[in-house]
Amino acid sequence: MKTAKSSSPSDTAPESPLDEADRYRAPALDKGLDILELLSEQKEGLTRAEIMKALGRNASEIYRMLERLVARQYVVRSAGGDRYSLSLKLFALAHRHPPMNRFISAAMPVMQGFAEEAEQSCHLTVYDRGNLLVIAQVDGPGTWGLSIRLGSRVGLVDTASGQVTLAFQSEAERGRMLAEHTKVKGEIALGDALLASTFAEIRARGHLRKDSAQTFGVTDVTFPILGPAGHAIAALTTPFMRRIDEYVAPSLEQVTTMLEDAARKLSMHEHG
Repeated sequence: MKTAKSSSPSDTAPESPLDEADRYRAPALDKGLDILELLSEQKEGLTRAEIMKALGRNASEIYRMLERLVARQYVVRSAGGDRYSLSLKLFALAHRHPPMNRFISAAMPVMQGFAEEAEQSCHLTVYDRGNLLVIAQVDGPGTWGLSIRLGSRVGLVDTASGQVTLAFQSEAERGRMLAEHTKVKGEIALGDALLASTFAEIRARGHLRKDSAQTFGVTDVTFPILGPAGHAIAALTTPFMRRIDEYVAPSLEQVTTMLEDAARKLSMHEHG
């Protein structure tokens, strides 16, 4: 007659967290996420060979995964086809969910502080389907001023916000954004050579300050809101209007410094 086999502690012990994680592994998903996380840290993208080396994966694994990520528009190829970088699709998806609300909530006190100190309005824009979307706006404290209506769609190419947003992108992402761009009402067309030189100047200076292309007597000042990889995830702009009466308001130089400080507070690379 057989006796019942006694159970050992190992037979009845609960699974460790590691065992649980191993049970639900999804290697293909992990590979895709590894690539996205790796590219999120790169300003100018990586070649396929560099991705393989960084992740310790073989060529066929990386090739298949990259092709799917490109097809789904999470990753874009450079014009030469040899480098890969993140698109803004993940950021665009976040627009539909609470992270965007949290971003706006974090931005509003900073923007309100700027508006009070600078005595100017300001607005925050993000890239959205070929142009820019105004997602936050704060009026200055005075009795008059210029403001951009919340929810407005503004031009990508001829506005200070658009040019700064484009300047602080990888070459591949900038090309994709320009390819997706459609002109808005009144938008001024600019040639490729002029745009390229403008982007280089903006990157060298770190911001853009120019006469508005839409409104006479206004100087647009724009700084990028930078993500962890140094790319612009948004742009912060003040349409500066100079007082000509006896009231002494902050100067254009002072307002530019104030806006730079506000943009730095909102940029993600400042927080590690």
